[in-house]
Amino acid sequence: MTYAVKECFLTLQGEGAQSGSRAVFLRFAGCNLWSGREQDRATAQCTFCDTDFVGTDGEGGGKFATANELADHVAAIWGGAERRLVVITGGEPMLQLDAALVEALHERGFRIAAESNGTLTATAGIDWLCVSPKAGTDVVQRSGDELKLVWPQAGIDPGELEGWDFEHFLVQPMDCEQRQAALDAAIQLAMERPRWRLSLQAHKVVGLP
Repeated sequence: MTYAVKECFLTLQGEGAQSGSRAVFLRFAGCNLWSGREQDRATAQCTFCDTDFVGTDGEGGGKFATANELADHVAAIWGGAERRLVVITGGEPMLQLDAALVEALHERGFRIAAESNGTLTATAGIDWLCVSPKAGTDVVQRSGDELKLVWPQAGIDPGELEGWDFEHFLVQPMDCEQRQAALDAAIQLAMERPRWRLSLQAHKVVGLP
């Protein structure tokens, strides 16, 4: 298959349990919950996405004909340092992340983290799986390493999510116009339900992409 990559760059992971870790951020184009076009946002299954995943015109983006070609691209961006980590996201990465790319990245020494909305079964071989459920969607991937709940979301019961098979339960304030209200709601959830920990988008705080 041909892989369509919106952007691919070296940064620090800004969210979740691995926040602060050096990583190559590989963002695939395309999502199954929203077209990425503003005119479609109001009727999309996910209406609050803060990410541009349309096209292949971002930093390090492009179309890659083979898994080895894309894995070489990721390795070149990482450079010679040890403890290789690639964070694969989107859009929805499970639309493109396949066994061939997992194998190619592992062959180059990468630990693979992926961030998914959970509506598609995760590709086998991922080393760290983060699932971020969206209200009103059918989440089939109910196990992984990290569950990240963007909050507040009407139609999601955090207590129900606690029955899913994850090691880390993180609540993250929604990036919206009512930012302080979202932060207050996330703090309240973590205070009322101790299984949840507050996660902030640190890359936005410090000015990283």
